[in-house]
Amino acid sequence: MSRLKPLSPETVPELKDTFEHFRELLGYVPNNALVLSRRPKMVKGLAGLASAVWDTSNEVDRGLKRLVAYMASRTHGSKYSMAHSAEAAHRSGVPDAKVAAVDDYRTSSLYNEAERVALDFAVAAASQPTTVTDELFERLGKFWAEGQIVEIAAVVAINGFLNRWSEIFQLDLEEGPAAFAKSHLPHHFAQDSGESKSSRGRNGL
Repeated sequence: MSRLKPLSPETVPELKDTFEHFRELLGYVPNNALVLSRRPKMVKGLAGLASAVWDTSNEVDRGLKRLVAYMASRTHGSKYSMAHSAEAAHRSGVPDAKVAAVDDYRTSSLYNEAERVALDFAVAAASQPTTVTDELFERLGKFWAEGQIVEIAAVVAINGFLNRWSEIFQLDLEEGPAAFAKSHLPHHFAQDSGESKSSRGRNGL
């Protein structure tokens, strides 16, 4: 059970538009936002940054960025965020087989070299301490322009906040992401109930 109970969206009327945006984007209002809604300005600030990170006018494919978020969350050990990112990748058009193979992206034929280096970067950037090297950054630059690298790094950075947040409060996983993760990532989620804890087990590479 979450250490702080997520507030009902109806109890924070000033966040009505923000919560509606979450419903349009995700199909639900995530528990991390409902816990944070005790401070509405923080929710609005986070939502503004998230909208910029996931803006459809950005250059990097949103589905790949969801997989970047997944690998960052896996490296942090946040199963709550892993489930969110995997399910969001599916909704962004990433084939289910590719989502299921994400842990094996270095060897899977479903991933190309540009995607592999982006995911290598996600793991290194999310590690504590960060293990991004000049060599890795040079490899990244062979496939991605500077603005695209900023986008990829921003995904890792915003997930750093969300991963810590979910672990601090041991957030319960919502039904939709939990069902998707149990079906498509059973090696991580098969033993968990629909109310998986964010940090039940460490999954860093």
